[in-house]
Amino acid sequence: MIPSSLVHGRRAAIGTPGPAVTGRMTQGTAMNSQGNRSIPELFSDAVAQLAKLIGNEFELARAELSERANQAGRAAAMIGAGAVILMPALVLLLFAASAALIRSGLSEPVAYLLTGAGAALVSAVLIATGLSRLSGDALKPSITLDQVQRDKVAAKEMVR
Repeated sequence: MIPSSLVHGRRAAIGTPGPAVTGRMTQGTAMNSQGNRSIPELFSDAVAQLAKLIGNEFELARAELSERANQAGRAAAMIGAGAVILMPALVLLLFAASAALIRSGLSEPVAYLLTGAGAALVSAVLIATGLSRLSGDALKPSITLDQVQRDKVAAKEMVR
């Protein structure tokens, strides 16, 4: 809603009689009203809003990158935990599997080769899972990038 002081002041400035205003409006009153600000004031406000927007974007980026760093840390911990837990379990399982294969009639070298290959497959799956969580796309601050694109469009609109 337009403030009544602006409506009455406009009537006085264009010579239309208004209900409560007679005479001319002073320049000081026009410059102090919110609707009749000068171009430098408007530009200054736009720059201040843009600076605040950029500051907010940096806060969002910092928060999102912190979250991504935590995600990378958890992924690295999973890789490490998988490797540490796999070693003693692998030794026991390899001995048990090799013993079973030897009892079933396979030679010792073939039994050890098969059990070693199975263990290598399990560890490869764990490492691949951890590495996929460290990929560039998984760590990219997508929320911030989307917000920056929207803010860029808004800033262009503000300048027009």
